[in-house]
Amino acid sequence: MTEVYGYVRVSSRDQNEDRQLIALRELAVEDKNIFMDKQSGKDFERPAYKRMLRRMKKNDLLYIKSIDRLGRNYGEILEQWQMLTKEKEIDIVVLDMPLLDTRRGKDLMGMFLSDIVLQILSFVAENERSNIRQRQAEGIAAAKARGVRFGRPAIPYPDNFVEVHREWRNKKITLRQAADACEMSVGTFYGKARKLENCN
Repeated sequence: MTEVYGYVRVSSRDQNEDRQLIALRELAVEDKNIFMDKQSGKDFERPAYKRMLRRMKKNDLLYIKSIDRLGRNYGEILEQWQMLTKEKEIDIVVLDMPLLDTRRGKDLMGMFLSDIVLQILSFVAENERSNIRQRQAEGIAAAKARGVRFGRPAIPYPDNFVEVHREWRNKKITLRQAADACEMSVGTFYGKARKLENCN
């Protein structure tokens, strides 16, 4: 008997998966057959995806919202598509792209067209990710040029820092005592001490 599955992937812990889940539930995919991974594109160890693959068998059907759910890049998407459709012999439906529905066109021409569309879409998906990264890098560079500072603001030197630093360097107090006197962690005090010394 054919089982129907859905796969959801969001690229970070705080990204919302509701859009993908709603689409799958509208197709009456049972919750027990919906597999979801939440992790970044850099870390592509997808435990839920691997569990789903172990359960799927020939002629099962897999729904995904968009083609880039299958992989991080052009090569990976094509590899997963080939493995799913040719090796495991399951059908895939990409909801955002109705042309990518392997249930239709089982003849040679249908498979050929599907493969061409897939290659184009995979390339477009990877190209868009590259463009987003480039736009982010350019935005950060422009902000830095305007004087925008990123990260946490630096903790200012307390009024007693120079005096406490001198006592610590003269071995009158320990590093821990110096940090406590300045109401800082040992690491913060030491870092600021090195910075002060490098400036002098």
